[in-house]
Amino acid sequence: MEEYKSKVVSAQEAIRAIKNGDSVVLSHAAGAPQLISRALADNYQNYQDVKIFHMLVLGDAPYCAPEMEGHFRHVTNFVGGNTRQALADGRADFIPLFFYQVPRMFENGAIPVDVAVVHVSEPNEEGYCSYGVSCDYTKPAAERAKVVIAEMNKQMPFVHGDNLIHVSKLDYIVEADYPLYEIALPTIGDVEKAIGDNVAHLVQDGDTLQLGIGAIPDAVLLFLKDKKDLGIHTEMFSDGVLELVRAGVITGKKKEIDNGKLTATFLMGSRDLYDFVNNNPDVRLAPVNWVNDPVTVMNFDRMVSINSCIEVDLMGQVASETIGYKQFSGTGGQVDYVRGASMSGHGVSIMAMPSTAAKGKVSRIVPLLAEGAAVTTSRNDVDYVVTEFGAAKLKGKSLRERAEALISIAHPDFRPQLLEEFNKRFPSK
Repeated sequence: MEEYKSKVVSAQEAIRAIKNGDSVVLSHAAGAPQLISRALADNYQNYQDVKIFHMLVLGDAPYCAPEMEGHFRHVTNFVGGNTRQALADGRADFIPLFFYQVPRMFENGAIPVDVAVVHVSEPNEEGYCSYGVSCDYTKPAAERAKVVIAEMNKQMPFVHGDNLIHVSKLDYIVEADYPLYEIALPTIGDVEKAIGDNVAHLVQDGDTLQLGIGAIPDAVLLFLKDKKDLGIHTEMFSDGVLELVRAGVITGKKKEIDNGKLTATFLMGSRDLYDFVNNNPDVRLAPVNWVNDPVTVMNFDRMVSINSCIEVDLMGQVASETIGYKQFSGTGGQVDYVRGASMSGHGVSIMAMPSTAAKGKVSRIVPLLAEGAAVTTSRNDVDYVVTEFGAAKLKGKSLRERAEALISIAHPDFRPQLLEEFNKRFPSK
């Protein structure tokens, strides 16, 4: 307690440890440190050329405002709604990177870590704080940083796993008492329900699931209530998982690793989720370089990876992070799990998406990806593509066969155009 008290400072005092030219790493997602972020923005004129790395963060990103240019520069491998404009305006930098490889970039210096700003729980009796809902790259960043500033929040859940840091490793402690950012529960419409039903037919009893977030993953979960002994090993999970845990559908009893536990690298959702994971021995968080590593994922004999995307071309190339030249999000953990599932004994990877975008005006299954679009998952990696009209198995299919399969699950309004392109590309003899 004496050591703890000696490190307690205000946010204004803590940011004095950040020097001009430093590279700062902030905690991720719902674990975004709110007090330090605001203190930096309020004092931006005291700083020059400070780089701030993080992936998605909920809430504000005040250091990305136009007036911060020259003082702070955001660096990321995943763009959110609060940072997208800074990137588009040239005030931020994007690094193409698989999620599981971020800690390696800290280790080899490609992404320097002078200061790590982490968001932690209060310490337990042994002096260990939990990184709470954001272990991912946060724990590795703290282990590499020259200085660690901790926002110690009374409302941060204590989440178990390889997710702890001792008070002695913290250089500065800023005491906090505020609720974590929450995300609204998604609206699940008829299209999402149809996709969820189609995906659920590819899931078998005892499978281990990787799920994303949003209406489609939650819709999938709606149709898994008759399954038995499903497991969770995933980049993140949200509220949709809780109902199946409470119903006894998700037990983790068949998992080859972390048997009986819900394993992830970060969490975000509602207060119900944060209360559920707090001091829950059945929930385990660990750094992303282990959780998402395809070599870890391949150890689950029946791994089912479920992700979404923006568009798929007739060769099966998947664009999940760009809209043309515009960087919309990032690779995240999609390819980590696609490849891990493909290397597992009986793994399945699924790209699930509505057949159209822009209120039905645009097909997501296209002859060619939009000009400038980045290929997130290659045609060699893609397995299943699922829309509300069915599931297309692409792996092992020829270009002709996969184009036929994709057209069969496209929206009927766009099938004539796609067939016209198909006939140009694959003329009959």
